[in-house]
Amino acid sequence: MQIKADTPEQYLEQLPDSRKLALSNLRDVIRKNLPAGFTETINYGMIGYVIPHSLYPGGYHADPSLPLPFLSIASQKNYVAVYHMGIYANKDLMDWFTKEFPNHSNAKLDMGKSCIRFKHIEHIPYKLIGELASKITAEKWISLYEENYKNPKKKA
Repeated sequence: MQIKADTPEQYLEQLPDSRKLALSNLRDVIRKNLPAGFTETINYGMIGYVIPHSLYPGGYHADPSLPLPFLSIASQKNYVAVYHMGIYANKDLMDWFTKEFPNHSNAKLDMGKSCIRFKHIEHIPYKLIGELASKITAEKWISLYEENYKNPKKKA
């Protein structure tokens, strides 16, 4: 599902009603829980939460003209997705999330490296996603990013 939008509001307006409600609820819970320092924007065609260039002038290593991505939500063709870069960069956070997920949803966890997929919107654990959003500050994300992506440690 390719959506052309310049703002999160425009993104949401283009969704079918069922997806609009789910993405609006995700957006609300993320915005309520996300620590200071992140900015909401459209990033890679999704609603994204990024570290702006004003806080991290180097931007994203794959394209320094873009702000440093952290978390995104999207309506894909067959599912709603939450992309959380920190969960991929921080094993403790990944372990916490995979342990907590069954306590918040009856669905089987469908997850890639940083993508959490929900094929049925009624299985979205909004409270858990809000808690996940709260776990990493902007400063901590910059540190994790530099450690894992920008300057990865060489392994022997």
